[in-house]
Amino acid sequence: MQITFNNNFMRTNGIMMQYFEWFLPDDGNLWNRLKEDAQHLSQIGITSVWIPPCYKGLSSNDVGYSAYDVYDLGEFDQKGTVRTKYGTRQELHDCIQALHDNGIAVYGDVVLNHKGGGDELQTFRVVEVDPHDRNKAITEPYEIEGFTRFTFPGRNKQYSDFEWSWEHFSATDYNYRDNKDAIYIILGDNKGIDVNDRSVGHEFANFDFLMFTDIDYKHPQVQEETKKWISWFIRETGIDGVRLDAIKHINDWFIKDFINHVRGEFGEEFYVVGEYSYYDGMDIEEYMRNVEYKIDLFDVALHYNFKQCAADGPGFDMRNIFQSTLVEKHPLLAVTFVDNHDSHLTEGNPYVQDWFKPQAYALILLRKDGYPCLFLGDYYGVGGENQKPGMQWMIDQLLDVRRDFAYGDQEDYFDHEHVVGWIRRGDADHPDGCVVIMSNAAGGTKPMFVGTDYAGTAWYDKLGRVEEDVIIGDDGRGWFHVGDGSLSVYLKRV
Repeated sequence: MQITFNNNFMRTNGIMMQYFEWFLPDDGNLWNRLKEDAQHLSQIGITSVWIPPCYKGLSSNDVGYSAYDVYDLGEFDQKGTVRTKYGTRQELHDCIQALHDNGIAVYGDVVLNHKGGGDELQTFRVVEVDPHDRNKAITEPYEIEGFTRFTFPGRNKQYSDFEWSWEHFSATDYNYRDNKDAIYIILGDNKGIDVNDRSVGHEFANFDFLMFTDIDYKHPQVQEETKKWISWFIRETGIDGVRLDAIKHINDWFIKDFINHVRGEFGEEFYVVGEYSYYDGMDIEEYMRNVEYKIDLFDVALHYNFKQCAADGPGFDMRNIFQSTLVEKHPLLAVTFVDNHDSHLTEGNPYVQDWFKPQAYALILLRKDGYPCLFLGDYYGVGGENQKPGMQWMIDQLLDVRRDFAYGDQEDYFDHEHVVGWIRRGDADHPDGCVVIMSNAAGGTKPMFVGTDYAGTAWYDKLGRVEEDVIIGDDGRGWFHVGDGSLSVYLKRV
């Protein structure tokens, strides 16, 4: 396949869309549905699409994060299926081509941390570690059995003859000899516990291990094979970028090396964004320095602020909505989002409550900083036992404003704990801009300066939540109103 990178994500007001959620049906039709939706996505302003892991997992219903064979894109009869959950290799190619034909870049989800579903049992030596302190061994070394041999018999060495063995992994989570779950650190040359390793997340003292069989990037054969695979994968699919899964569990020096390899071969324009799920109050500046600021990151802190604001309502000070966020510290490296596939999986109420989602989407779509990512589950709805409808109409209104009005300089009015707003001044091609005002408790009216050139003009709420027009005074100010726990977006009447 000939590679022609689509750089629309760099275009002013670009928008990424995560085009999957955890509970999609196991019907093998996602690539076909996305292909048919490509023109519509382009029309609403989507400039890039993040697709789910597109290689073979543990079954046809595998979302893709229990990666088995990354060379099998829905082509070989493995794990009881030829297709993946999302379709066949040819359907994947056709989908990517349709997106490119509509000016949309494609980012592939890449799982580098672990592998699942090994083909053969092997025996190797381990120590068990304390789950809350992975630098603390709680047993003497002993032998276990694990499915760490990956031979991919259904593929029969096509594309790569590399076979994985226990030496290529650093840890695993199950001993088939005694049917026991634990965190087993694999022992061997250049293996075992390294209490000085700060190249992975520091939670639980050392967060190298996450799940399944953990890949060991200290092994030179693993480094070589991973780089060989990513080069093949990019050429095979023609993707324009990657989303790197679970990077806080992977040595940061390898992530930097990986990015250098990809951009050295495919150019500096090749896009890379990482998922680094950091906890409240954590400073990820050390990580960003270690990877030399070569990667964008999803703004997890902003997502948590959205979630907390929605949960607390009047108890949350809206003036602090961007406090300690990535978009506040590194606006050019932040991918802002409201929810994603993971936020609907944990117990309790992990996702942003629906009443606040219009405000949250306005905060990522209508401001100048950050690269916003729209979640398919918020747009089209989420399936599964707790299915819920999407809010397509509301998001479409905000997408319209982003595409046609949200340009130019920005003046903030974050001067009240519950009612905040801002003005986008527009640019030469979009001269009028827009006015945004929102509340997380009682509504109110806020004077904002539009400009004396607009004296006497009428501004209306595109969302229809406020019926009365705002007339700009001779002093250039308008008194813009918002309802209780609501959002209004004002545009100038033509």
